[in-house]
Amino acid sequence: MSDLPEVLVFGSPLRPRQSVPRAPRSPRTLLTFLLAALLALGALAAPAHAAEPGGGSWTVRQPGAARDGVSAEVRVDAVDGTVTLAARRGGVTVLEPAPVGIVTGTADLTSNLRLESRTSRQVSERYTMTTGKQLRRTVRMTETRFSFSGTDGARLDLLVRVADDGIAYRYVLPGDGGDQSGDITVEREASAFQLPGSARAWLAPYTPNYERVYAPATAAGAADGTYGYPSLFRVGDTYALLTEADVDGRYAAGRLVHEQGSGRYTVELADDTVTSAGPLATPWRTAVIGSLAGVTESTLVDDLAPASRIADTSWIRPGPVAWSWLDGFAAAQRSLATQQRYVDYSAAHGWPYILVDDGWKTTGWMPELIDYARKRGVRVLLWAHYTDLDTAAERAEFLPRVKKWGAAGLKIDFMDSDSQERFRWYDDVLRDTARHELLVNFHGATLPKGIQRTWPHVMTLEAVYGAEQGHVPAAGITTLPFTRNVVGSMDYTPMAFQFGTRTVSDAAELALSVVYESGFQNYAGSVRAYRDRPELERFLEQVPTVWDETRLLSGQPGQGAAFARRQGDRWFLGSVSSGAAGTQGVPLDFLGGGRWLVEVVRDGDDGLVRERRTVTARDTLSVPTAEHGGFAGIVCRAVPGRDSCDRPVSRLPLTSLTVEPARTDVDAGASVDVVGRFAVEEFGPAEDVSLTVRAPEGWAVTGDDPHAGRLPAGRDLRGDWTVRVPQDAEYGGRDLVVTAKYRSPDGRSARDLQVERTVRVFVSPPGVDHVSDLPFAAESNGWGPVERDRSNGERDTADGGALSIRGTTYDKGLGVHAASEVAIELDGAYRRFTTEVGIDDEVGGKGGVTFEVLADGRTLATTGVLTGTDPARRIDVDVTGVERLTLRVTDGGDGLDSDHADWAGARLLT
Repeated sequence: MSDLPEVLVFGSPLRPRQSVPRAPRSPRTLLTFLLAALLALGALAAPAHAAEPGGGSWTVRQPGAARDGVSAEVRVDAVDGTVTLAARRGGVTVLEPAPVGIVTGTADLTSNLRLESRTSRQVSERYTMTTGKQLRRTVRMTETRFSFSGTDGARLDLLVRVADDGIAYRYVLPGDGGDQSGDITVEREASAFQLPGSARAWLAPYTPNYERVYAPATAAGAADGTYGYPSLFRVGDTYALLTEADVDGRYAAGRLVHEQGSGRYTVELADDTVTSAGPLATPWRTAVIGSLAGVTESTLVDDLAPASRIADTSWIRPGPVAWSWLDGFAAAQRSLATQQRYVDYSAAHGWPYILVDDGWKTTGWMPELIDYARKRGVRVLLWAHYTDLDTAAERAEFLPRVKKWGAAGLKIDFMDSDSQERFRWYDDVLRDTARHELLVNFHGATLPKGIQRTWPHVMTLEAVYGAEQGHVPAAGITTLPFTRNVVGSMDYTPMAFQFGTRTVSDAAELALSVVYESGFQNYAGSVRAYRDRPELERFLEQVPTVWDETRLLSGQPGQGAAFARRQGDRWFLGSVSSGAAGTQGVPLDFLGGGRWLVEVVRDGDDGLVRERRTVTARDTLSVPTAEHGGFAGIVCRAVPGRDSCDRPVSRLPLTSLTVEPARTDVDAGASVDVVGRFAVEEFGPAEDVSLTVRAPEGWAVTGDDPHAGRLPAGRDLRGDWTVRVPQDAEYGGRDLVVTAKYRSPDGRSARDLQVERTVRVFVSPPGVDHVSDLPFAAESNGWGPVERDRSNGERDTADGGALSIRGTTYDKGLGVHAASEVAIELDGAYRRFTTEVGIDDEVGGKGGVTFEVLADGRTLATTGVLTGTDPARRIDVDVTGVERLTLRVTDGGDGLDSDHADWAGARLLT
């Protein structure tokens, strides 16, 4: 929250004027003059009013508005001294009188209040955002301060602000000390919003991460419960979106408590009590009020927030992000090759960022990836759990380290709290990330409450039931533009065509790039899903993520939404609907005069299709739409010779390097055949292309290193080599490294580009059989399959990473998840079983399991509980004469989450 707002009184003190001889006035003329002067003073100034006995009511109106504008009415009851606040839009009462007031540890300021004075001022500001629906903002509000005294002289100021897009109020409390700086403990607010019982409502049950689906109801008919901000209501043709603004570590966030049968929604704080140093200004209790377009286009929440605390924002650059989580989950984040693939795709399509999510911290290659991306004009964002940054010491170590690597920013996850303590954490981490010039995306987070104005390096926040849930109903998708996304950037993560259950058409999904506003648009598709939809790729190359102007063209919550958003001299259109197929008409009266070229991408019989037409502002754009469908579009000036609104894209060729085999076991003295293939998939050519292979010292390589001066799109370069392992080779794993070097002809790269892939060769000692190479007589696993020579990725075969326990990597072994059991038939052929066991590093020190080795049903060894922070435990047992060996893992008593257990190096000796 901001410091206490300055209280200004309209006008200036009256100054004596020089005496000028005038003709004498008649009494009537003099009376008329005095009345006119008094009226003029009333219009231009609002002096402080002295104490007003008893009750009364006062109206605060939006600046410059006639009586059909937005207004708030504050009323003091003459009998019990309670205070209520109501809101109107023109002649419509949108919010009926509802209580205001607050209870502290020393005073009940909800009744027996007496108005001591009131003053008014005009709030007039201009500011510029780095994100959002409108970059340049103008603020005009009327603010009235009502100063009350309560029992035993306790003091309370009620600040009410009214703008053309809504009303807000907050409390200002002096501290308990003589200088007003003593601590204040707030026990509760009486604050509430009272809607007409029949008002339509769109509500989401409250959770600290705001990840629930909005559902329709009526204000009175909604079930008993707690509802999250923002909550949307309709009264006649007027809408009210209830939320809060300017929350920081001096307070806790709130939510709305409702009892069925009543139209009242009462503010409840996340904490039982809140303690802060005085004087304390509480968050703004906010109602965005207006037409549906007015509410949707409103910037009121940001307008109420404190000004930016970052003077130089030149380093802050929003943009599209390639995000791979929904195309492989943690396993994809642990794969350098996968992340390089996303870098290559981004460089080929002009996207400035990739995001590496949970899993990368168990690898050692992040600096290598960041350098790889930098050479291709792409920057890397890194995931972090909030507990990685919840102390000053952790931030002092982590933030400079990733900044030194060259990371562009962080996705910080799992805050999952609206408490004052968590908001103090937000204050700290925002200050420190800004100091290191790291961009921020919050997931598992609170709602935007003006944070992006105060801290403009916050690109987006989740706080939404988004695409990663796997199934978002079309009605939910079409409610979000009028609710959650009104108050700030929303990281819904669209374009996840390969994941979950699709509920809208391809064109509607594409339209979300325009319909949903987010400074980082974290596109969640796979490279294959994008390439299967070339018109989608083309549109996503053009669409920006921040806007100069936003217009709601049509729509209703739960039914559909059509937007036009402008950046520079181009408009972008996005429409999504919930319902049957049909034809959608969109008025184009937002365009200026003259002729315009419109390119529309819609659903066709065989996928997305693009259509062009020339229009004027007098036209209505008609587009056929599929069931739960929509469309996307670009609009630019129609000029002779222009047949597209596309702008040139700075891109590199999309290339790939593959090697065969990826892994192999060999005996000393044997050889390995290696094939490397470098392909230019799109946007060629690549020039001066070469392939080489590098082997450990003493290993012999035969075969030519191929070269191509120019490799066009659709062509590849292949290399074939034979690598002989020396007879005296050391046992264990070694890498054969295939390197492709090439140059992009467009000059974007200052040096030759290169990419490497490895063939992992394991040299087996004689007389040893590794368990991972043997057939299983039986197997069961808690999550996903039992993995051979890989950790457990929880989902699909081979989706894990390298087996790793406390920093030691193992080439061979089993990766399982408790509860797990693997049986191997030995038939009495072996004499010993050895392994090193522990919880895999991929879970980051979490988990707890017990390992047990059984021979023909009897226990040979058990470890007791091992946690994710314990070192590997060695097991070495005699299995002479054993017919069946069983390897069992059970939960350590802390629940099955993160129980990724490794039988590292598990082997049988003959």
